[in-house]
Amino acid sequence: MAITRTALNLRNGLSIPKPKSKSNVLAISTDLLRNLLFFLFLLRWTRKTVLQLRGQGPFGTLIDVYAFLRRFSYAIFLRLPGVRSQVQRQVSEAIRGLESKLVPQGPGTSRYLTLPKEGWTEQQVRAELEKLGEMKHTRWEDGRVSGAVYRGEDTLIKVQSEAFERFMVANPIHPDVFPGVRKMEAEIVAMVLTLFNAPPGAAGVTTSGGTESILMACMSARQKAYTERGVTEPEMVIPETAHAAFHKAASYFNIKLHLVACPSPTYSVSIKAASRLINSNTILLVGSAPNFPHGIIDDIGALSRLALRRRLPLHVDCCLGSFLMPFLSRAGFPSQPFDFSLKGVTSISCDTHKYGFAPKGNSTLLYRTAALRTYQYFISPEWSGGVYGSIGIAGSRPGALIASCWASLMSVGEKGYIDSCHSIVGAAKKIETAIREDPALKDDLTVMGKPLVSVVAFTSSTLNIYDIADSMSAKGWHLNALQNPPGMHVAVTLPIVKAVDKLLEDLISAVEDEKERERVRIVEGKGKKGQARGDSAALYGVAGSLPDKSVVVQLANGFLDTLYKA
Repeated sequence: MAITRTALNLRNGLSIPKPKSKSNVLAISTDLLRNLLFFLFLLRWTRKTVLQLRGQGPFGTLIDVYAFLRRFSYAIFLRLPGVRSQVQRQVSEAIRGLESKLVPQGPGTSRYLTLPKEGWTEQQVRAELEKLGEMKHTRWEDGRVSGAVYRGEDTLIKVQSEAFERFMVANPIHPDVFPGVRKMEAEIVAMVLTLFNAPPGAAGVTTSGGTESILMACMSARQKAYTERGVTEPEMVIPETAHAAFHKAASYFNIKLHLVACPSPTYSVSIKAASRLINSNTILLVGSAPNFPHGIIDDIGALSRLALRRRLPLHVDCCLGSFLMPFLSRAGFPSQPFDFSLKGVTSISCDTHKYGFAPKGNSTLLYRTAALRTYQYFISPEWSGGVYGSIGIAGSRPGALIASCWASLMSVGEKGYIDSCHSIVGAAKKIETAIREDPALKDDLTVMGKPLVSVVAFTSSTLNIYDIADSMSAKGWHLNALQNPPGMHVAVTLPIVKAVDKLLEDLISAVEDEKERERVRIVEGKGKKGQARGDSAALYGVAGSLPDKSVVVQLANGFLDTLYKA
């Protein structure tokens, strides 16, 4: 009996625990998974916070948080029933005003909303085209428009038209059918590469314009980073003055943008700030030569050194600098390094349809190596229609535009571009000097930075600059209004060269008119710098004063919709 009891106790003491139920195991696994997910979430946002603090600093981060809360609060305010209805009413009125200016109305206005039952005769088509060409417009022919038309000379237009007609049906997607177009396109790229001091092995493509060139440069950098470094959350570091096409690329290709300050008085990108914003997700650095708003060339040399040190691609946006930047020194003007002679520069966008004087729809994108270019290619090897490949966004492209571009470059030639650079930049210098030194302008207008190329931007601390812009519009000029900070600029073209004296005369008159209004306000006891009145002020005054830009977006949407109202 004792042995039996002892054996029983021993068995009970050595008994193996029963396995836990499946529900207990599942609960433990769920807890582990939940804790792991929480840890990954915490790690992700801790990293983002560290990168934010490193890039913007504590003070900059507080400013960003304040700006976000301000935008959020104002967005809620705009959604309140009474406020929302009033805002919508005012936006609708503004859009109707745009329509009344842009869409032809009244007696004698013809609208063609369906196909004609019978095709028109050649005489009918030509007559209608003549009427469309004579519609009331700002006279670019008289040099009244900033940018837009960069040459407009009849002799060159005739050559371009003949080239366009000769290759009207050409499509470079079929190089065996249109070998001449393939040859011309390759030669355009080769000529522009030479202008920008490209090294052996460099490559490039033509595109439909500066926006497509920038889009492709950003996408190529994104694909490179994904392929070579496994970057799945790409980020770009760009100057706040960089072209809006970089914002479009970020939106299209899901790339996070870091905007780097370009503070006065230089309005050039801050290299230190750019360096702080670089992290393991950065795929591209950007500099402008020059930028669109102020015509300032960023310190591309410093950006090049930064790109080399951090082993990152550097894109130089020279769409506006175009065929002026490469010829500045030879035309007798100061310049600074900006092209492939700087080893850190890996890609450059250059618009041949600006100061290259080609018809609209022409640009180039240049790469330091052919390998970089392949990242923008699209190839579908298993499509049922056959192996498909394209160099960029478009499949079919107009060979006629390529032919017109080639004809433009060959017609103007090196000497022609040097002469044009001398005339255009010389006129820009004349405008800049007048604003800085003319007694009628220097006390009220201030040139923004030190422009070296064709764009002269200016602001005012004594007058409302948007009223001056609207006053110039009333005098028949089409200049560009700027924001953040408020300003306006003139992008000098060959047509403007002939009208620069009249431009300065009207600018002096516009400033004097605004000064007289201010004097009247002071006499009436209303104080200085009254509320702006014109169209530029209506848009940019609102854009600058509202923390939430949804109203501005609605106005812009309305404007874009108006472009398609027949």
